[in-house]
Amino acid sequence: MSHSHTSQPHAHSPGPGVAAALPSLDAPAGCSGCACGHGAQADDGHDHGALPGWPRIAAALALAAGAEGAHWLQQDMAGMALAVAAVALAGLGVYKSGLKDLARLRLGIHALMAVAVTGAFLIGQWPEAAMVMALYVAAERIEDGAMDRARHAIRGLLQLAPPTADVVQADGSTQRLPVAQVPLGATVRIAPGAHVPLDGTVTHGSSAVNQAPITGESRLADKAAGDPLYAGSVNQHGELLMQVTAEPAGTLLARIVRAVEQAQAGKAPIQRFVDRFAAVYTPIVFALAVLLALLAPPLMGWSWTQAVYQALALLVIACPCALVISTPVTVVSALTAAARRGILIKGGGVLESARGLRVLALDKTGTLTTGSPTLVHWQALDGADASAAASAAWQLASRSEHPVSRAIAAGLPAAGANGVQQLQALPGLGVQAEIGGRRWLLGNLRLMREQGLVDAALEDTLAQHERQGRSVTLLADGQGVRALFAVADPLRAQARQAMEQLRALGVHPVVLSGDNPATAQAIAAEAGVEDARGGLLPQDKLDALAALQRSHGPTAMAGDGINDAPALAQADLGFAMGGAHSTGMAMETAGIVLMNDDLRRIPDTVLLARRAHRVLWQNIALALGIKAVFCVLALLGQASMWMAVAADMGVSLLVVANGLRLRRWRHAAEK
Repeated sequence: MSHSHTSQPHAHSPGPGVAAALPSLDAPAGCSGCACGHGAQADDGHDHGALPGWPRIAAALALAAGAEGAHWLQQDMAGMALAVAAVALAGLGVYKSGLKDLARLRLGIHALMAVAVTGAFLIGQWPEAAMVMALYVAAERIEDGAMDRARHAIRGLLQLAPPTADVVQADGSTQRLPVAQVPLGATVRIAPGAHVPLDGTVTHGSSAVNQAPITGESRLADKAAGDPLYAGSVNQHGELLMQVTAEPAGTLLARIVRAVEQAQAGKAPIQRFVDRFAAVYTPIVFALAVLLALLAPPLMGWSWTQAVYQALALLVIACPCALVISTPVTVVSALTAAARRGILIKGGGVLESARGLRVLALDKTGTLTTGSPTLVHWQALDGADASAAASAAWQLASRSEHPVSRAIAAGLPAAGANGVQQLQALPGLGVQAEIGGRRWLLGNLRLMREQGLVDAALEDTLAQHERQGRSVTLLADGQGVRALFAVADPLRAQARQAMEQLRALGVHPVVLSGDNPATAQAIAAEAGVEDARGGLLPQDKLDALAALQRSHGPTAMAGDGINDAPALAQADLGFAMGGAHSTGMAMETAGIVLMNDDLRRIPDTVLLARRAHRVLWQNIALALGIKAVFCVLALLGQASMWMAVAADMGVSLLVVANGLRLRRWRHAAEK
């Protein structure tokens, strides 16, 4: 089958920056070098140029109908002329391509069609030969368009990003510029109802933004100063000012399109198997057709004309087009459906491996939890002045970049500078400084132990907080510990529901964390996960993964940090959290990236993989089953060239339509 390999025009261009960053689709995903002619021109000489446009196809169908009429009126010379004109108008490119394939002993669909049409003319079935060629080309065009829609559907996302942006000038005015001319760091004004043109960070204003097409989120996202914005999102109300943080080719939208299109170039194992099967199947059936033509007259009493006719019908029926095309259209549709839900799947092989998962290992911080610690409790100790303790803690914490310190500073009322002097960071321990002539320490339990400021009562208090999944920071002066601050990384809102969905699918969740065991177990219990292991170094995670793979089978790993990359690589399948806290290494290593950090997308991926697998086998069974029926009819002498076209092209269109249904896939709970 030939395919159109030119990009489709969009309502507005994504801009030269985006276009340059996107890969070409010249080689359709999953069709390279198949036995029936699907593939790149360099592979088998079968290219889009072999097929004419619709005006010529319509004229050829009219001429073929005229040839049928002339044959019925016994006007053989006129009918033959009309038949030759129909074949020349619609199928000349196919016929020439078929002759080239035959010269190279390549038995693709064009070669089979060339043999069938030539043979039909030689035995006097020229009206049927003309109609078969015209219908074949028409069906090819229809199938070609359907495959293009599947392959190019993801590029429709680029229509979401406007081609221009309203850039704020130094004098406060705005100038509308093409997005390719907007420099990094520029300030862009986004009006209510407008699409966000580039990725950036809100600098002024607040609004709700619909970013579902990019991240798959079902709810509007509230945005205020400091929050990220993605190209293609829609500002619902309230004007926003945004500082541009990415060029057009580097936006999340462009990266999603690029990742999915690159993924489409890979083949799933079942797709490679089908291609190998088709390469063997076609020559076998060709040989069977030759034997039918030679042996049917002496063995079955057929006339030579009848035997050759049935053999020609068998040749057209034999083409494995529907079988070969059934896999790429299904895989591409599934990848597109996943991307629209904020799930980037890096190829058909990754999709197929998700189907058989038995265990999901999750990192805790940034995966099971939000990765944004918050102050959940603080108290003054030993009669200390709470106001003075809070002021000192804020001044120390606000000068540190550590996530726990930032959480403490954000959870306390802001205090004045009040003469902070000799500020000193204590790596791995905390921070110290003089405030108002008094020395203060803000740090972990180890720091306080080194200072000799910890007693048994304090140890018991800290243990209680750890059992609740909290990290405790202590404030002390030279005399003793004056306050404690408990920080917790909250569980993701959808985590418990996601774990329930995984168990319902037969996938066993396990938490593997580098945090202390008490905290890991507390967070896991909150998420409904019974198996939680804490205090693990990166090598410990690898060992735990290997043990899970041996005992349970296919095991996935979900993580977001650099330290998770080795485990993501070793797992049978890696899920990377693609949100604000994810690292580039984790996203590069993992086979699947969750763009909106919603853990429910993991069971969604398993469901989609299983659904795609069912559709694949439905298509394979449909293609082989219907062809088998028509092959039997040909061997019994009951087939016709019309049946051959129906068996070949009709089944091809059926499997394409069945595969395209996956583009609209949604979880049953969302329907």
